[in-house]
Amino acid sequence: TDFQISISVDPKARTITVSDNGIGMNRDELIENLGTIAQSGTSAFAKSLEQAQKGDINQIGQFGVGFYAAFMVAQMVEVTSRKAGTEEGWCWRSDGRGEFAIEEAEKTSRGTSITLYLKQGEDEFLAPERLSTIIKLYSDHIALPILLDDDKEPVNRASALWLRSKSDITKEQYKEFYHHVAHAFEEPTLTLHWKAEGKIEYTSLLFVPGVKPYDLFDPKRRHGVKLYAKRVFITDEAEGLIPPYLRFLRGIIDSEDLALNISREMLQNNPVLAKIRQGVTRRVLSDLAKLAKKKETYATFWNNFGPVLKEGLYEDTENREALLKILRCPSTHDTEGLTSLNEYVERMKDGQEDIYYINGDSKEALALSPHLEGFKERGIEVLLLTDTVDDFWPSAVGQFKDKNFKSVTRAGQDLDKVAPSKKKDKKEKDKTTQSDIDALIALMKLTFGEAVKDVKTTDRLTGSPVCLATADTDIDIHLERFLKQHGQLNATTSRILEINPDHPLIHKMAEKIGKKGAGKKDDSANAGANETLADLSWLLLDQARLMDGETLEDPAAFSRRLGEVLAKVV
Repeated sequence: TDFQISISVDPKARTITVSDNGIGMNRDELIENLGTIAQSGTSAFAKSLEQAQKGDINQIGQFGVGFYAAFMVAQMVEVTSRKAGTEEGWCWRSDGRGEFAIEEAEKTSRGTSITLYLKQGEDEFLAPERLSTIIKLYSDHIALPILLDDDKEPVNRASALWLRSKSDITKEQYKEFYHHVAHAFEEPTLTLHWKAEGKIEYTSLLFVPGVKPYDLFDPKRRHGVKLYAKRVFITDEAEGLIPPYLRFLRGIIDSEDLALNISREMLQNNPVLAKIRQGVTRRVLSDLAKLAKKKETYATFWNNFGPVLKEGLYEDTENREALLKILRCPSTHDTEGLTSLNEYVERMKDGQEDIYYINGDSKEALALSPHLEGFKERGIEVLLLTDTVDDFWPSAVGQFKDKNFKSVTRAGQDLDKVAPSKKKDKKEKDKTTQSDIDALIALMKLTFGEAVKDVKTTDRLTGSPVCLATADTDIDIHLERFLKQHGQLNATTSRILEINPDHPLIHKMAEKIGKKGAGKKDDSANAGANETLADLSWLLLDQARLMDGETLEDPAAFSRRLGEVLAKVV
């Protein structure tokens, strides 16, 4: 005989009956298994349940807390059973108040039937649709088929694919299970199936989806990994099961070491769950490292889930090295492709001590940044970071292979130490002296006041006259903007204005000071020159701000100065 479980509903009698065709019980076994706990009544049940939640006992499935929980919805429970190999059946009955009755009953076949007489207000459980939902949620992978009413097809899948050997499972079966557990239609990018053995035993069948969920960055989004204990569904809300940066995973984890009656509160600080999380995280990162060898496939994965995975660089110090190895970024070496940190380090210039990066909203915007000009001209590679989390992890990580992460927006970049400029020596052609440049810098400082922290020359610029830089001790420009947008920062950090002494405009401004003595207030001509240079200086500062994606504080003043300068030129 094929073993099975059947469930029938009688709406008129307001009963639910759960039956099996197993070995059944005789009179003594009914008393032994059910009588003791029934006699103890609801107060003992409550105490027993409390002990179970503390992890002291595991009664579910052993005619303990699990069976007695039937009285939460039932005013009366009847258990009719006939033991295999015997002729008589027995009916055990109790209202859960500390007493029970048992009498001989007619039962034509072996097995056990449990009938629940529902309390008032529990009518929802008389609906087959509600029962079907409960069965699929909690008992979908119980080994025995579960039939509801007169349906010939089982409600549950009656199998746990993850418990089978990988060699016995086809690609199509994995795909079908992924569709079932993830409610998806595409093929998974990666299937991870393994059994962990040792002090803690668990089986994992996890999938990396083929497409990015629309709500991946929703703060209320839960991860998609279901926790099972001995094939029985426990929860899909175990926050400690996998780290947040792996929330894109779908699948199941089934443990033999978790009690079936474990509560959500117990899961939060459960040592078994902590060990499972540790093992799962390491295995997933290891398999992703193997996937990274398939560059095209991994590029698709990274474009979908890279921004989430990078959260781990900031949050998970234990697995940071493993995460750095699978990190991928676009760079000036290949703006359309992705590069690893190992590849970046291998391409570093002789004498280069830092891994350079720049933050921005898009690769297209970053490609136009004046901060990159000197790096491009010298062939120094720069990572292009455009995700929100990129504002945080480089400073948190600090180093990779003893190379410091350094933003190109930081002041004091001496690029000639890394790679000499390819520009020809212009010293003989330059009519501008260093003293003229110094005078221009002095005028700019006087003009700007506290609007900038300092004014300096730089060799990082090749085509732009100016750019804004950040002191090493100050917050990054892009991070400051992000924190302001989210109301976490009010103050504005003054920047350093770096000027390109080789730019024609800077030349002419400096020459104007040298030839006409601008900067002195001896006559009206010098005063007019000062005013023009001041307007040009403000325009250059606003230009630098615009190139950094900032909004001008005083657009009217910018328009006025631009109009006046253009009028003098025309």
